[in-house]
Amino acid sequence: MASTLRCTKTDVQFEEFAALVRARRTNLMMDRERDVDTQLVQQLCELSTWAPIHKLTWPWIFAEVRGEARLQLGATCAEVMTRQGEPEPRVAKTRTKFARTPVVLVVGSEIGDSDLRTTENRDAVAAAVQTLLLGATALGLASFWSSCPKGAEADVARFCGFAPDTAIVSMVYLGWPTDTPKGFERPAPRINRLA
Repeated sequence: MASTLRCTKTDVQFEEFAALVRARRTNLMMDRERDVDTQLVQQLCELSTWAPIHKLTWPWIFAEVRGEARLQLGATCAEVMTRQGEPEPRVAKTRTKFARTPVVLVVGSEIGDSDLRTTENRDAVAAAVQTLLLGATALGLASFWSSCPKGAEADVARFCGFAPDTAIVSMVYLGWPTDTPKGFERPAPRINRLA
């Protein structure tokens, strides 16, 4: 008989959780030289798998990119951009941009057995990435959610060892912060209340 994990009470108060959520920043001001331990990245990936998922498809897949592989990832993206006729200054920037932080975590979403399941998988992976970013904040890490360059998903997926039809949901820069950007007020949510 399978055991069931039940969560009936938590020691985390809403105010503490809200403070963590509001403390998260998109931050590229990171120490390029200070390593992020592989165990911390492992913890974040494991935490992210607690995101909501429909039909238990477990679609997330991760690639931890470090060292020279960061430049190889940049070269992979730059080659696609060159083929697409992107301006050379933009291509040149892409070649080195992943070296701005000690580690880049590429997060992919596997294709589903239908268009709907593929969409649901991607939604679940996006929720997993938000969970990962909150975990990074709790650990004192800076993080930056970047998108895969247009048209480069299949090439990046191959580079990462993913199936070529994997959707690249995010390329998360992770590192120790050298500064923290200021927060800004968010607009009130738009809520249609129906009764």
